Amino acid sequence: MLTGVVFGLVMLIGVPIGLCLCIAGIAFIVSSNNPLLYQSYPLHMFGGVDSYGLIAIPLFILIGEIMNGGGITRRIVDLAMAVIGAVRGGLAYVSILANMFVASMLGSATAQVAIMSKIMVPEMEKQGYDKDFAAGLTAYGGMLGPIIPPSVMFVVYSALAQVSVSDMLIAGILPGIILTLLFFAVIGLLGYVHNYPRGARKTPKERLITILKAAPTMLIPIVIVGSIMSGLANATESAAVGAVAAALVGKYWTREFHFSRLPEMMLRAGIYSAVVLFLVAAAAVFSWVLIYGKVPQATAAWVQTVARDPVTFMLLTMVILLIIGTVIDGIPGLIMTVPILLPLATDVYHIDPRHFGVVVVINLVLGLLSPPVGLCFFVAAAVTGAKPGRMFLLTLPFFGVACVLLVLLSIYPFLSLALLK
Repeated sequence: MLTGVVFGLVMLIGVPIGLCLCIAGIAFIVSSNNPLLYQSYPLHMFGGVDSYGLIAIPLFILIGEIMNGGGITRRIVDLAMAVIGAVRGGLAYVSILANMFVASMLGSATAQVAIMSKIMVPEMEKQGYDKDFAAGLTAYGGMLGPIIPPSVMFVVYSALAQVSVSDMLIAGILPGIILTLLFFAVIGLLGYVHNYPRGARKTPKERLITILKAAPTMLIPIVIVGSIMSGLANATESAAVGAVAAALVGKYWTREFHFSRLPEMMLRAGIYSAVVLFLVAAAAVFSWVLIYGKVPQATAAWVQTVARDPVTFMLLTMVILLIIGTVIDGIPGLIMTVPILLPLATDVYHIDPRHFGVVVVINLVLGLLSPPVGLCFFVAAAVTGAKPGRMFLLTLPFFGVACVLLVLLSIYPFLSLALLK
């Protein structure tokens, strides 16, 4: 009881979530009146990050830094424009398609929204799109970041659930593609209703030149995903190869990446990685506290009175995670929920942990686009000057189709596991 009260209080006063988890662990030891537990505290923290798979996190973040600094993102947008062509609502399709390409290299929703908002929203405004809609659409494009590999959230989940990082990354491919197609369907409908402007028309020669200029940038996701799916490399090794590929493309093709800037890129990647890994270490302590306090067992007893079958359990989990995701960022949300819900999913309802992980990650990311916090909306608003409340209202159909995908995933596990068979 004391542990929960302390955790709630320190979180309400604005203490970072990682420190909240650590303080809650200390409060538990104090309330248990067992000083021997102090010896286990640092051991559990170290054990939380003592995982080979977590090395992929700084490497994936470094890929994003190199890609952005090497001018690769802009060429990906040009490639998307050349592929879509001059269709109605063309730039809206381009925003989603470019986000899908960028997602395959960045793997972070907030970073993706910040980068793509700077590029896409001004362009869409010039063609007559509402700024709030353009910013909101870019924010929804950011949903693809933690789903399509590489994904920092999938790596963290793999460490928490003790499953293969490579399997988790592959499991996210098909749901990411389906979500992209659902977003396309919404854009098509809205484009017909609101008469969106057509994209800039290019001659076949101009389109071919643009595709040829941008095509080498796609070597990066091909190297990452291809090496994992072919079995030539695991997730960590593919991340290292992807970072090298991004540097080579930026240096010798786009000619905008300079090795003299690599130290500052590595420093930024290291700082962000340290934050993520500290959260993982704190999660290990928090999980230990939950297990020692028999919280999973108590939760299991309650859930089983409500959910009688796996589908009902998944639907109940979706509601819980969506509520949590509206007020807590993705990785802290994983840290707080996976130790409680995963044993239920696997032991009681016999749900594949990889399938469960895909649903959990998409749920928590959708929470980043829901009031009252809506972190991705606030990131897009900070970059573009749009209004978060209006952004949410104008993009509600995208929220709806994302919920449809979650329901489909809950009913049909093969949508996430098909590529793993």
